[in-house]
Amino acid sequence: MDDQIEKSRRKIKILIRFFIIGLILSGITAFPLEWELSMLNNLMVKYFKIDNPLHNWIQKVYHALKATNNQYPFLAYGTDWLAFAHIVIAIAFIGPLRDPVKNIWIIEFGMIACVLIIPLALIAGEIRQIPVYWRIIDCCFGAIGIIPLLICHREIKKLKN
Repeated sequence: MDDQIEKSRRKIKILIRFFIIGLILSGITAFPLEWELSMLNNLMVKYFKIDNPLHNWIQKVYHALKATNNQYPFLAYGTDWLAFAHIVIAIAFIGPLRDPVKNIWIIEFGMIACVLIIPLALIAGEIRQIPVYWRIIDCCFGAIGIIPLLICHREIKKLKN
């Protein structure tokens, strides 16, 4: 029985660390958006057919972001806060890393957030004129992110019994 408990604890820790790293990386990447989009645009020009919907979208977003940053750099402060929020949320997951049973509510909070990504992406994406394929990509963050959390939740429930 102790071996099974230890196996569950290891699995939980691995999955939570994976989730924390994902949150931190997605947060950090919100800081250099203009540079990232420039690199992505250049790669697409170099390796892919230029006239395709994805490249056209990347190029449009890059030019809009570059123009906005040139004229109104203070607007990028909003994505700085987005990055900060990802990092702070990642820190919250240290709770279940330390004591998964006591902090199962943080796992549940993460699962709820993953589910809520989908209506946000679909509704706000429509309002903000985001292409459907990009909204689907955004929805994937919730659909993929919930998987390790569901597994953690199941394993934590085993520890409670």
